[in-house]
Amino acid sequence: MQSFSVLLSLYHKESALFLCQSLESVFAQTLLPTEVILVEDGPLTDELYAVVKEFTDRYLEMKVIPLAENLGLGKALNEGLKHCSYDLVARMDTDDIAKPDRFEKQLAIFREYPELDVVGAWIDEFEGEFSNVLSARKVPEEHADIFEFAKKRCPVNHPVVMFRKSAVLKSGGYKHFPLFEDYFLWVRMLMNGARFYNIQESLLFFRFSPDMFKRRGGWRYAVTEVRLQTLFYRMGFIGFCSLIRNTSIRLVTRLLPNNFRSLLYKRFIRG
Repeated sequence: MQSFSVLLSLYHKESALFLCQSLESVFAQTLLPTEVILVEDGPLTDELYAVVKEFTDRYLEMKVIPLAENLGLGKALNEGLKHCSYDLVARMDTDDIAKPDRFEKQLAIFREYPELDVVGAWIDEFEGEFSNVLSARKVPEEHADIFEFAKKRCPVNHPVVMFRKSAVLKSGGYKHFPLFEDYFLWVRMLMNGARFYNIQESLLFFRFSPDMFKRRGGWRYAVTEVRLQTLFYRMGFIGFCSLIRNTSIRLVTRLLPNNFRSLLYKRFIRG
């Protein structure tokens, strides 16, 4: 079987319980990773350090990369990529739960279609217990559809993606663009000729909470999205009409009260 790395980034505000559940799901796969790279993005809490120690003691495959200060997700992932020994890298967030056959199914696609650079999948969004699935984020399957979808919305679910490290680095790696490091990366990779594919089933449980709507709303979030769409326009990825449409939709959505944004999200955006 082909060797691959798993890449995670951890910072002090995260939950020790969720981290434990996430790592358990990584090491309970039908196809185990060759190595797991965990970046400590700045100093952590004692509870988080205890979970990290527990897993490094149990699994020799797990390597910890400590950073002296919190750099943010993009910079932390770039640092982690330097320590990934293999070209195939699976991303994982420290509060989500991978389904048992996630890695096996993604590697099978890479073996069947070696020209691919990015293989994503759908995700199930849950609240509380992972059996309580509220919605699913479905993304297009084929490269051409993914390319077009990216002109409107993020075309890949970052927490469940597996990619070629070489293709990510060729496109400049992760850039420091808080909240949208992944979307910015996918667009640059698409423009650079990278080939994408999304498996048409959910391979991960994504932790959902009411606080998520608060974080994804407000003036600051809206302005950041407008900045990103303007950057896409300047890069030549979207046209002027798409810029106006995308920014208008985002400004309205992000400035809605949380309850309305939650309703819109669950009923019309997710399947």
